Amino acid sequence: MTRGTGRDGSPGAPRSVDVARLAGVSQKTVSRVFNDEPYVSPEVRRRVLEAAEQLGYRRNNAARALASGRTRSIGVVTLGTALYGPASLLMGVERVVRDTGYALRVVNTMEGDPAGVAGAVGSLLDQGVDGIVISEPIEEEGSEGDLSVHVGVPVLVLGAPPPFTASTVLTGAGGADLMARAAVEHLLDLGHVTVHHLAGPQRWYAAKDRLEGWRATLAAHGRDEPPVIEGDWSAASGYAAGRELAADPEVTAVFAANDDMAIGLIRALTEAGRRVPEDVSVVGFDDIPVAAYVTPPLTTVRQPFDTVAQEGLKRLVHAIENPQAEALPASDPPVDLVVRASAQPPPPPRTPPGRRRRTAARSRESTSSSPLPRGDSSNHH
Repeated sequence: MTRGTGRDGSPGAPRSVDVARLAGVSQKTVSRVFNDEPYVSPEVRRRVLEAAEQLGYRRNNAARALASGRTRSIGVVTLGTALYGPASLLMGVERVVRDTGYALRVVNTMEGDPAGVAGAVGSLLDQGVDGIVISEPIEEEGSEGDLSVHVGVPVLVLGAPPPFTASTVLTGAGGADLMARAAVEHLLDLGHVTVHHLAGPQRWYAAKDRLEGWRATLAAHGRDEPPVIEGDWSAASGYAAGRELAADPEVTAVFAANDDMAIGLIRALTEAGRRVPEDVSVVGFDDIPVAAYVTPPLTTVRQPFDTVAQEGLKRLVHAIENPQAEALPASDPPVDLVVRASAQPPPPPRTPPGRRRRTAARSRESTSSSPLPRGDSSNHH
């Protein structure tokens, strides 16, 4: 096997000139193949790639960055949390970035730090990233406008309003209000008069979107809007809300802003003697892995994290590599309602016991006072 050599003549890492020699092409042709440039025949491309694989050649990205002015890296700003939604979206972004051939640099922010996004973006810019993904789900006071004149690379903002202006700002991961609408529509279609809402914390953009979707759907159907109960995304807050809702016999349907709260809610309703779904139907949001295995299995809205990441990163990479071109259009993510056993038509209205007794008494009185039927004359023949 042909190998490159170091300055002292010892074997070293293979170089592009070694690949060119083995493939029988010029060093420029090797560069064209690895840069995916046109005007290279399929046969030559095959020979170069086979030679590179045989030699164990890896292109020098540092040198390529110096030549192109790009580091082929994408930075991600995300909230440091283990909550299912933000963590799943970050995993989707990581998978897609690897597939694009870019390196990934992640900076976590902390809840309650107004300067967190600004500091994180500044850190990524110092590292020379070619583009930035903002996956910051919380509205922090005093964080608006901090970066309006500093960001010179394309920025993709997922699931939130852009917190600043940049050379190119792309938005994605919208549609949470449409998904919430699907959940509420499902409960109304089952025949429930209205739907109560267990909301997430309103500092979160996702919680606001789901609340607005619930509210808009009730308004569109002319239904009363019950008071909102706000949780903190945890099953414990769902349990506390469930104890409150269980005391109201008028509650027959609840849309919870995430599955963890829905699961806590179901536990509290069950303990209070309100059966799910016979007495109260519950629909969640996210489709966490355990949602299909709780009792009863939870009807919920599945979030398309991978689809959101794929479309968003495709648009961001296009903006990085084609700075003069028009941005690729965005599209709403698909709405996927997963119907399981936690929702069904409402129970029939109950007749108060006192009313049933009075109705029965009137029926007996009516029977006893009615005259006996007259005999027909034909009976006497």
